[in-house]
Formats: sequence, C-alpha cells, structure tokens
Amino acid sequence: MVHVNYFLKRTFDIVSSFLMIAFIFPIWIIVPIAIIIDSKGPVLFKQERRGKNGRIFRMLKFRSMIVGAESQGTGLFNYENDYRVTKVGRFLRKTSIDELPQLFNIFIGNMSVIGPRPCVKSELGDFETLNAKYRKRFSMKPGLTGWAQVKGRNNISWDEKVILDNQYIDDFSKNGILIDIKILFLSVISVFKKENIYENELSDSESNLESVKLAEEEIIRKAHERDE
Repeated sequence: MVHVNYFLKRTFDIVSSFLMIAFIFPIWIIVPIAIIIDSKGPVLFKQERRGKNGRIFRMLKFRSMIVGAESQGTGLFNYENDYRVTKVGRFLRKTSIDELPQLFNIFIGNMSVIGPRPCVKSELGDFETLNAKYRKRFSMKPGLTGWAQVKGRNNISWDEKVILDNQYIDDFSKNGILIDIKILFLSVISVFKKENIYENELSDSESNLESVKLAEEEIIRKAHERDE
C-alpha cells in the first residue's frame, strides 16, 4: 500500500503540474515582462535548496527582490516593508505568483505539490549532524505547500514548522494521497486570505539585523540539539 500511495502521489504531481503550467500560460508571458520593466535583473530567481535526503537542487521562483538581496539587509529573512522587495515583487508575493515556477521543479521530480518546504542549503547548518527530529522532514520530497504553510506560513518558528512537517509525513503514511488533496484545498484558501507573507521580528526593541542574527542562531541550535 505504501508503494501505491507514492505512485499515486507522483502521478498526481506530474499531471497537476503539467495541467497548471499549460492552464496559466499567459502568466509565463505577462509576469516576466512586468519584472523586466520594474527592475534590472533576471526574471527567475534560482536558489540552492535541500530536497529529499538532503539532496541539493535549484528551486525556481519569479524574482521579487532586487539582485543580490540575499547579501544585503536581513539576508534570508524578509520583513514587511523590506526595501529589497520590488514593486512588482510585492504583488507577486501577496498573490503567491512568485512561487509558480516551482511547478517545473514538481514536473521534473525535484519537488512535490505537497510536502515540507525546502530549506536554503545552509539554513539549518551541517546536514550530516541534524538531530532525528529535523532530519525526519527530509524523508519526503519538499513541497510547494504543506501543513506548515496552511497553519502559519512565515508567522511560526522553524521548530513549529518542523513539527507540522513531521505531522504531514505521519499523516501521509496513514492516509496517503487523501491528505495531499485536503492540504491543497486548504492552501488555496490560505492564498486568497494573503496572510503571514512576511516573518515577524523577534522583538520590537531590536533592529531587524539583530533579530535575524538571533533567529539564525536559534534555528541552528534547535536543529542540532541532542536527541532525547
């Protein structure tokens, strides 16, 4: 039964991503033109992420920030009113259109429609020394959306996201493709609500840069805590 569920999941990924790529064909023309007019730089943003079993792949997004944004300001963290986000980029993020190029990642097999969101290559520190809790989330392909996105997106901590990611893995082992369909339905509702797009600062008394440093240290600390 396990093999059947994974077969159905991959079949769903291929068929749904292909149909969506074809159905939203105008977006592949209109959005790139808008990005080019709005700011200098490439249309697509390609970033190394960790997939199943920690394998590195290049995840695709429509570029919503200025070129070189990762090495400026708050780095990987994006707070509301971030100067690095372009005018078109703000619209793309609010509507989640910036994520649509990941349909190609799904079609070729780097990602799945539903699964834990892929972390940036170095975000959790050394992959080989991750504790069991954090490593578990890498036992399935990363997804375009999942429980963590439905139940909080950027408004919850990394540790809370991992708990929800692991819950999804357990749910899938019990319910198979049915849990994917449920999460996909809830994700569509979440997109229309346009909530929790940006990270929350750790403290009102700290600057964004200080918040980022503390957040990065806490993420890595949690990911490498000794297993109980």
